[in-house]
Amino acid sequence: MNVVATNSIARNLAEIEAVGGLRGTDIANLTDVSKATVSRWRSGSAKPQPKNEMVLADLVYIVRRLQDYYTEEEIRTWLYSRHPQLGGERAVDLIHQERTIEVLDILNRLDSDGYL
Repeated sequence: MNVVATNSIARNLAEIEAVGGLRGTDIANLTDVSKATVSRWRSGSAKPQPKNEMVLADLVYIVRRLQDYYTEEEIRTWLYSRHPQLGGERAVDLIHQERTIEVLDILNRLDSDGYL
């Protein structure tokens, strides 16, 4: 990414995109905003609402945890795949619904080699 990350939100977006393989469209969908709004967050001309800041923070944390096990492309696939451990739901949907703790439970099992 060629954008200089000059604020914490911009740095988080850059990390989500670089490490997690997500795009601006993915982030816009997860936060229920337009791609233009994500672009404004990146440039520092706008700040996300507190709920969206939480979603972004959760996403950064999850992407960082996943990078211990997966490549950028695999992380994106993992986030968008339906998981039996999540009752057939997708991690991105749970993050969007503020149910991140369920995703973190899966990662904790992965850390303890209990992931099937």
